[in-house]
Amino acid sequence: QVQLVESGGGLVQAGDSLRLSCAASQRAFNNYSMGWFRQAPGRAREFLATITWNGGGTRYADSVKGRFTISRDNAKITVYLQMNSLKPEDTAVYYCARGRKTLPRNSPDDYDYWGQGTQVTVSS
Repeated sequence: QVQLVESGGGLVQAGDSLRLSCAASQRAFNNYSMGWFRQAPGRAREFLATITWNGGGTRYADSVKGRFTISRDNAKITVYLQMNSLKPEDTAVYYCARGRKTLPRNSPDDYDYWGQGTQVTVSS
């Protein structure tokens, strides 16, 4: 079945960095925009970043702009999220997802297939 698997989360201190990976099971994912979201307990799922199918365009939420970088390696069918200068408020489960259309909006409604998530915990 179609599958996305996130990895790379962990427990870090404020100011540290992590790189998350999202590996797709089928090369067809290379034809879609991909996005990263996060969700903390009791909070709504939050858009973080999106990247076009060829990696030529990116868009970020204001909360992570300048700290997080989305990229993709289509040869590996993998999307990455480099997270720098992490803050305790970045603590959440991080998800990658496939866009429903060429230019998906920031809403989770514009994404269909989702990974299982990877936990990121940032201590103060």
